Amino acid sequence: MDFDRSAVTVIGLGSMGSALATVLLERGHPTTVWNRSAHKAQPLADRGAQLAATPEEAIAASPLIITCVLDYEALHAALDPAAGSLAGKALVNLTSGSPEQAHEAAAWARSHAADYLDGAIMTTPPGVGSPEMMFLYSGSHTVFEAHRPTLASLGDPLHLGTDPGLASLYDAALLGLMWSTMTGWLHGTALVGAEKTEATAFTPLAIRWLSAVAGFLTTYAPQVDAGHYPGDDATVDVQIAAIDHLLHAAAARGIDNALPELLKATMERARAAGHGSDSYASVIEALKNPADSK
Repeated sequence: MDFDRSAVTVIGLGSMGSALATVLLERGHPTTVWNRSAHKAQPLADRGAQLAATPEEAIAASPLIITCVLDYEALHAALDPAAGSLAGKALVNLTSGSPEQAHEAAAWARSHAADYLDGAIMTTPPGVGSPEMMFLYSGSHTVFEAHRPTLASLGDPLHLGTDPGLASLYDAALLGLMWSTMTGWLHGTALVGAEKTEATAFTPLAIRWLSAVAGFLTTYAPQVDAGHYPGDDATVDVQIAAIDHLLHAAAARGIDNALPELLKATMERARAAGHGSDSYASVIEALKNPADSK
């Protein structure tokens, strides 16, 4: 058998699980599927997937088991009755959860003689299969390397380390970055929109600005690692003065200011902790030690 087309089982056929199974079938992997609601499996059966009647049957069908269900309660509801079938299998869990839940799942898998790899999918279902999309993994490096060709069918596989909680931790951190960025863009879009500027006109400038912001992050990352924040570009004091302009412009146009008010308050906590003349990277000290900067 061509190892790059090795058999795989997908447990959980919501929108994401179905996307995973669809891509695996398209890439030529013999794919077995199981879902609590069996009717969700029919479109995949029409594409050539094997339908398992039970989780035990699904697990027996493949050396690699990929799980993608709603939450960890659903994960255990599916796998606990079939735990005896997991010995010697590679379990790759793409169910969203916390690092703590990932640690518990890894210990549970070990107790049933299964190798465990935790994962986080950094895309929506339409992006599955694109080599541009990141799939984050943590836990068993042996499982990751052994099944890298199969995992690469789904997206760019990145192994973060052997701590099984890292994928979930990165997932949470990156989603926080996404929500903050998108909400900042929406706030700016609402602000210019108050003067009849369309979002489609503003957004190309916003995207170009994000390229500059990416440069700031690259500059500030070594400062964060060193805990030393030379204020030779724009200090926290300068940023506090600048954000007042945003607050005033938004207030004058009836735009909600909860986000920039939160940002200003965080900057002010950094200044109160002695970082007024430091770079913006020093705001991390207010985030890491909120009690100390109040």
